[in-house]
Amino acid sequence: MRTRLFSVFLAILLVATTPFAALAQGFESKAKQIYLIDAETGTVLFARDEDAPVPPASLAKLMTMEVVFDAIHRKELSLDTEFPVSEHAWRTGGAPSGTSTMFAALKSKIRVADLIRGVIVQLANDGCIILAEGMAGSEDAFAKRMTERAREIGLSASVFANATGLPHPDNMTTMRDMVLLARHIQASYPEFFPIYAQPDFEWNKIFQRNRTPLINAGIGVDGFATGFAEGFGYAMVATMRKDGRRVFLALDGLASEKERIEETRKLLDWSMAAFERKRLFEAGTVVGEASIYGGAQSHVPLITRDAVDILVPVNNQDRLSGKVIYRWPLPMPVQAGMKAGTLKIWNGERLLREVPVETAASVEVGTLSGRALDALQEMLFFWL
Repeated sequence: MRTRLFSVFLAILLVATTPFAALAQGFESKAKQIYLIDAETGTVLFARDEDAPVPPASLAKLMTMEVVFDAIHRKELSLDTEFPVSEHAWRTGGAPSGTSTMFAALKSKIRVADLIRGVIVQLANDGCIILAEGMAGSEDAFAKRMTERAREIGLSASVFANATGLPHPDNMTTMRDMVLLARHIQASYPEFFPIYAQPDFEWNKIFQRNRTPLINAGIGVDGFATGFAEGFGYAMVATMRKDGRRVFLALDGLASEKERIEETRKLLDWSMAAFERKRLFEAGTVVGEASIYGGAQSHVPLITRDAVDILVPVNNQDRLSGKVIYRWPLPMPVQAGMKAGTLKIWNGERLLREVPVETAASVEVGTLSGRALDALQEMLFFWL
């Protein structure tokens, strides 16, 4: 059966504003790419070129850690597993490299638990390569695993050519993917996430402070990482928890380390001060209806399983709108609680939030004559 994508337009009575009209609120940022969301509601608070492809640089280490955390969860390795320090890891990411390193000693063996801290706290390139070689046999093989795992968790635009993020023409990501990755790590690995806030780490008798700015600033930032790519500028992924709210931010294209810190802090402070939470729909509210092919009824109500909240700016109000999008028509049989589509909440051309919708009732198969009429209507509609 041929299907088409249909939308049911909603009137959302809540008066609010678009967070993307930041200039109207007297807010701007020097970052070229930005993606900032509220963690609990998923509301997009600010976005600019969030899908522009950029090199991840050291932000790639977030994906390296995700693969390691996932392997530990699946009992592929343990925190006590030891991996050797190869000459490649030592020369490319260790003391001779002049890059971020945990100063792993050549031909020594290091526990996974310590490698994790070296990579997270010190952004250690040698730690990344040691883990990659130990888990996959080579850094190239591990990088392929990184890209495959990225697709599994919903990162649609990211490609990883090495475990470190060191310059490579095939390394690529977006700020949207980096926020999705950071959010996934924080939610999926509560036993490892606190390491991102560890203030310092000492290895091989060398003490280093956490390389992620603002971790020690006392403002609620408790992760994640920084990066720099020649020709693209300085980047950061950060998450902040304050007054019971958490936000995730990724930004890139800044001119200096100082500017990266200033812009990150400004965006995070603004995200906490400029918005308030509003409820659009209670749990179980009918937000639209879907057409049915071959059923005893021609339509079925669509509801949201949970309450739908959104973050809206305190000032400068405007009107929101929404659409329910689903594949027309829904196939028989229809059972209550069946996932049917998505409620998309918009302000102008900017998408703020997506919420799954489901059928509110079951629908039995219709009569033979009714099904024949539905088939005729579908054929006429398709050709029209």
